[in-house]
Amino acid sequence: MKDAVFHPSLQKIIREFPQEVRKALGKAIFELQMGIQLTSPLSKPMPSVGKGVSELRIKDSSGAYRVFYLSKLEAEILLFHAFKKKTQQTPKKEIELGQKRLKEMLYER
Repeated sequence: MKDAVFHPSLQKIIREFPQEVRKALGKAIFELQMGIQLTSPLSKPMPSVGKGVSELRIKDSSGAYRVFYLSKLEAEILLFHAFKKKTQQTPKKEIELGQKRLKEMLYER
């Protein structure tokens, strides 16, 4: 089973998500830890953020939520950015923030 490693800022952001969204995220993260390959609509590749990066996609009555992650590492899954999606296309600032946080986490490795 892989370890789930969260960027320090991510936990605060996820705590603000609705309880149903947090439960769905927890289940999806557990499946990733168990080595299950998630597919659309729950997970989608995000090459614009980085090589091997995907996003978890959770929707409920209050909106759409996204969490960027990297699961290609041997022993860990890096979860490094989360946000509530308000537009059809992922905003450039969210992609750039995701890239920055991924670099921070990979540098720590």
